Amino acid sequence: MKILVCITHVPDTTSKISFTDNNTKFDKTGVQYIIGPYDDYALARAVELKESSGGSITVLNVGEAETEPTLRKALAIGADDAIRINTFPRDAFFVAKEIAKAAQQGEYDLILMGRESIDFNGGQVHSMVGELMGLPSVSPVMVLDIDGNTAKIQREIEGGKEYMELDLPFVAGCQEPIAEWKIPNMRGIMSARSKPLNVVEPSTDDTATEVEVFELPPAKSGVKLIDPDHLDELVNLLKNEAKVL
Repeated sequence: MKILVCITHVPDTTSKISFTDNNTKFDKTGVQYIIGPYDDYALARAVELKESSGGSITVLNVGEAETEPTLRKALAIGADDAIRINTFPRDAFFVAKEIAKAAQQGEYDLILMGRESIDFNGGQVHSMVGELMGLPSVSPVMVLDIDGNTAKIQREIEGGKEYMELDLPFVAGCQEPIAEWKIPNMRGIMSARSKPLNVVEPSTDDTATEVEVFELPPAKSGVKLIDPDHLDELVNLLKNEAKVL
């Protein structure tokens, strides 16, 4: 089984976010980058499937040269080879088109990615890739088991869970608890240095959207402490100031 895992190169969740050029560009100064946490779940499940049933794992990222350490980490975790599409990920549709083209050329049996990236949180790419390739797309996938050419899936829906079966190939947007994150060991780190990382040029420069401005969320206001003996004051504030009653 050939598995393609698409990963994002995103700021660590503890990074301080700021913008430059009149709030039109993300300021990368001092920012530590990681594999997108939801993509980490997808990669971990791919490694488990490979260990139990054999096959190969290719990781793919749409990004510039700075994303290669992130791809090397994925190789250290257990992927066999990597593809970097050498371009800035302009928007979700642009990224989906590049992934779809690479996936069609590779003829993969299963395409996994996180349910969303943690920078833009769009949650769009997996469904776009499925549509462009004419394949089913399922998200968010919490359980994924493969039996021959059939996948058994559990996904989260509003108010409950949904169970389904579908044939390979398909696209899945993954989330916890599909697998436990894997930490690369020393052997994996050493072997990742010699695993192939192929750089390919994008198929197009077209992009459908353009960023006008980024805005940080408003700063949190101060906390008001109310004496427990003055509950009438608390009720008054909740009703007339916070307007939640």
